[in-house]
Amino acid sequence: MQSCQDALISKQVDSLKSIYGKEGYILLKEASITMESEYEMPVIVPLTQGSSYQFVFIGDYTSRLYEVRMFDWDERQVVFQQKRWGDVDGNVISYSYVPKFSEFHMMKPVQVNKEKKKNLCGYVMLFKKSTNPDSAGISPPASN
Repeated sequence: MQSCQDALISKQVDSLKSIYGKEGYILLKEASITMESEYEMPVIVPLTQGSSYQFVFIGDYTSRLYEVRMFDWDERQVVFQQKRWGDVDGNVISYSYVPKFSEFHMMKPVQVNKEKKKNLCGYVMLFKKSTNPDSAGISPPASN
C-alpha cells in the first residue's frame, strides 16, 4: 500500500479524531492509502469479542460512490454501507461494530471515480471504545 496526501481528507481526519476522542474512543490504527477506482482495498484487523469499535473510511471528495463491506473470519459479510457524492458527509463512511468472536476481520473500502481512475486518496481509521473512563480519548504513550 502506498500512502497519499489530501488536505481536505486531513482536515476531516483531525475532526473525526477529536470527535471520537471526546466520545471515549482510542485510535488503534490509521492509514492513508492510494486507491484505484472500482478496486477494493482490503484492510485486515484483529478485533476482540465484546469490544466496541468504530471504523471510518474517507474517500476522495471527487468520487461519486463510496462503499465499505466488512467480513468476519468465516468470510460472512457483517457490515455493508454505501454513500454517494452529494449525500451529507458523502465521502465519509463510519460505523460501529461489536464482534461476537475475537478474530480477524477484513474491511473492504472501495470508491468509484469517473475522472480519476488511479491515485485516489483514501483514509482508514479504527477506534476502540476505552474500558477505562479515566483514559478515554487518550492514546497510550509510545514504548521505547
